[in-house]
Amino acid sequence: MQPGRVRLLVSCVVVSFAAASSGCIPGTGEQAIEAAPPSTVRPRDEPRSEPASAPATGSRLAAPLLATLAVRPRDARKGYAREQFGHAWADVDKNGCDTRDDILRRDLRDVRLEPGKRPCVVTAGRLADPYTDKDIEFERGGGAQVDIDHVVSLGDAWATGAAAWQPSRRIALANDPLNLLAVAASANRAKGGSNAALWLPPNPAYRCAYVARQIAVKAKYGLWITEDEHATMTEVLRDCPDEVAPEGTAPIDAPIEATTRAKPHARAEPADAPPEPAAERPRGADPDYGTCKQAKAHGAGPYRRGVDPEYAYYRDADGDGVVCE
Repeated sequence: MQPGRVRLLVSCVVVSFAAASSGCIPGTGEQAIEAAPPSTVRPRDEPRSEPASAPATGSRLAAPLLATLAVRPRDARKGYAREQFGHAWADVDKNGCDTRDDILRRDLRDVRLEPGKRPCVVTAGRLADPYTDKDIEFERGGGAQVDIDHVVSLGDAWATGAAAWQPSRRIALANDPLNLLAVAASANRAKGGSNAALWLPPNPAYRCAYVARQIAVKAKYGLWITEDEHATMTEVLRDCPDEVAPEGTAPIDAPIEATTRAKPHARAEPADAPPEPAAERPRGADPDYGTCKQAKAHGAGPYRRGVDPEYAYYRDADGDGVVCE
């Protein structure tokens, strides 16, 4: 309590026994506050300086975090391929489950797991898709309804810093839960490798969270943004200045065991280079070529569900348990 206020409260108590001419009403807090020196009291109708719903301790607002990102043109370096980011859905956290199933278990509701195995393989569930604001039923082998999206696409990451990384960091980014969301396959494929300047979720209510997550990922890994990207992110966050950027706890370098299937350095292949013969590539070590057409051009495939780990790379459109046949 301020000194002026203490003196007034004491005088009220004394005067109350002698006379009421002092104007004090003993025990009335409002009288005491209003009589205190103006410099020590905030008027009752003065707005508070802090936001009404301040973020939790330790959280980061997305807009100030955006200001810390470097703004540069995209790197024109060639050589991007999915395999530069390692084996798809590697178990980098060593929990016995691949990353895809980890994210499905995290993001789906009413999850059902394959019986007879460790609690890893998700066979069914329901997704409240943030990109389209639709409910989607997921069933493994029942057609491509749900994808795992790299929020900062690997192609965009390659062009904004990742081309210069060692494999361990690229693998970490490709499997970091902070950078992964289960979403509608249609939206994920419409996005492709686009950054925020070229694509935003069709659900407007999710755009603030989407941009905040991209900013969080780029800040964590030291990736830069383009001028167009910066302008779009700034515009989106103007409507949600209190949007908090999520924080991830996964390390930014994958364990050494997870790097064995990634190329140590990027290398652009000549456009007319002949595909490698299938006989030179051991089973279980095929990279993710992106499409079955490319896989077959390299003499790879077919892959069978439950037999070949590469089956998980591709869409089983007819649900027959075989891809790239």
